[in-house]
Amino acid sequence: MCGIAGRILNAPGQVGRDLVNLMDAQEHRGADSTGFAVYGAPMEQGYVLRGMGFDKAQMDSDLDAFRHVLKDHGSDLMGDPRIVTDAAKHYCFRMEIKDPKNLQAWVADADDLTDRIEVQSCGRSLEIIKDIGGAEQVSEKHKVHDMIGTHGLGHARLATESSVLPNASHPFWARPFSDVAIVHNGQITDYFTQRNRLERDGYRFLTENDSELIAVWVSDQMKQGLSMQQALTKSISAIDGVFTFMIATPDGIGFAKDRFAMKPLVVIEHPGELAAATEEQAVRRVYVDESDVINHDGPSLTGIWGVGNRSMAA
Repeated sequence: MCGIAGRILNAPGQVGRDLVNLMDAQEHRGADSTGFAVYGAPMEQGYVLRGMGFDKAQMDSDLDAFRHVLKDHGSDLMGDPRIVTDAAKHYCFRMEIKDPKNLQAWVADADDLTDRIEVQSCGRSLEIIKDIGGAEQVSEKHKVHDMIGTHGLGHARLATESSVLPNASHPFWARPFSDVAIVHNGQITDYFTQRNRLERDGYRFLTENDSELIAVWVSDQMKQGLSMQQALTKSISAIDGVFTFMIATPDGIGFAKDRFAMKPLVVIEHPGELAAATEEQAVRRVYVDESDVINHDGPSLTGIWGVGNRSMAA
């Protein structure tokens, strides 16, 4: 029942505003939580982190512990973190850090603190923002509406098999690969088999949400040498379930649907731009003038959209 969306602009612009509109139109598909992945101007050095702490009464000590892990890996904060709190027990943060000596080693040690504080995205340009509530509520709290970028993803979640807590919400970061995010509508039926294999290969999962698996699975396939298109095509036969997912990198957005194409995806494309969503009425929020809609079903089970007509990187 969840709703997903993707947006690409032909130049940096108000992608946050468009993603909020796309997800506000689909709030009825799941108002437990809403999330966004926004790709802004890339940092030349360092990474931007988005994440969440689970007890704001312990915020100072938990952030100090997190900073110690950064320093252990030759990194540190590049300024004061931005903290967002409300009446809920959890808090959210945005911070910029210097390059760790080894990104994957740092992620592994930082994840040892995930009972207290969790990194939910790490990238030169990627920022994942997710929280409890509908699109407008989350946007107002985290100022998503004002975010500038070239492309991004959105998700409205109806929790079915895992926690309603905001850290179990989409989008998911493909930890420990920087700048990769995913949104998913559906169910992965061989989730535990796939997860166990990836865990044996050293990957770590922080939730029981089957969508977290897809981001890591596709990234692992690319690490082994497949192109993005090859990995998406392989996912149709290698992953068992009923699904439509979109995966984003700094170069653009790819999508894949299971072989029966049970979960819808509709797209409006303009030169260098597009809007994609689970429902047509959502993309009409972005393209209010008459435009042709593409229903990606039947034989069109995978595809890649590059930012500004660029080819997606392998």
